[in-house]
Amino acid sequence: MSETKIDKGNSLWADAWVRLKKNRMATGSMAVLVLIILLCFITPVIGEITAPEDPLERSSHWFKNPNYQDLTNTFAPPSSAHWLGTDQSGRDLFSRLLYGGQISLLVGLVATSVSLVIGIIYGSIAGYVGGRMDTLMMRLVDILYGLPFLVLVILFSLLISEHMKEVAILMQDDWGWNAEFVKKTTNLIPLFVAIGSLGWLTMARMARAQVMNIKKQEFVEAAVSLGLPHNKILFRHIMPNMLGPVIVYATLTVPGFILFEASLSYLGLGVESPNSSWGILLKDGANYMETYPRLLIFPSIAFSLTLFALNFLGDGLRDALDPKASKD
Repeated sequence: MSETKIDKGNSLWADAWVRLKKNRMATGSMAVLVLIILLCFITPVIGEITAPEDPLERSSHWFKNPNYQDLTNTFAPPSSAHWLGTDQSGRDLFSRLLYGGQISLLVGLVATSVSLVIGIIYGSIAGYVGGRMDTLMMRLVDILYGLPFLVLVILFSLLISEHMKEVAILMQDDWGWNAEFVKKTTNLIPLFVAIGSLGWLTMARMARAQVMNIKKQEFVEAAVSLGLPHNKILFRHIMPNMLGPVIVYATLTVPGFILFEASLSYLGLGVESPNSSWGILLKDGANYMETYPRLLIFPSIAFSLTLFALNFLGDGLRDALDPKASKD
């Protein structure tokens, strides 16, 4: 008697990956994002490791200190010494572009992570509990939606910054941390927390809608009939089935937060000098766009490529994770 071979079915994620690879725009965007991340995070590390300690020798090195000012060499054109030229203070634009990309990408990723955690938990609880609790929780979201987001972020950031000054003194004096690293970190944390903790409202609404739909499925009713605790049903059975829409939303949220950080930095409310971000570089470049347009062009290209790549990747993930597409 011959044995019958049973074909193993593919999981949702395996099918989604197959469909995603067929989307040339999404895979191309993924490659662009990987390239940008490697350039922004790996290149500075290699540059710092290979840079000589002697300041005179470092002036001829391919990677310059992004905060070093040479007022005798302002607005220098691109050359072998300065690949993208220098800015109004004689600082190397290539180094500042890469370090600025680190901050902009970190703001987008960290703020998105914070907003996802808060939004998913809040919206999931509201959708699962239902009733008056759901109504009360979502009315609070509606009230927060009516408040000016930019003003709230500015006020919240300023409030956190006051406390971070005390933390900076503790980290530097008592713990012996590097002063430059402490200053950079304590400047960015308020920005991460302020944007992320106030940007979860849309995620909460989406999570609530997903939970209200999933909790009507048969596997959830089976878990309820078995007498499983509600927290286990919510966190182990319902939330994992929300990962598809959540991943898609995250890829579309990151560019929004990067753009928001750029807007804050453009207004002088974001990253503090001498640190740079793409928003600060765009602000500085806009001041000299008629006389030295390359100061605006190079940051604009990096910024636009990142935003377009994230949006195209998000669209590709949305199509790949669409359950209806799995029947094709």
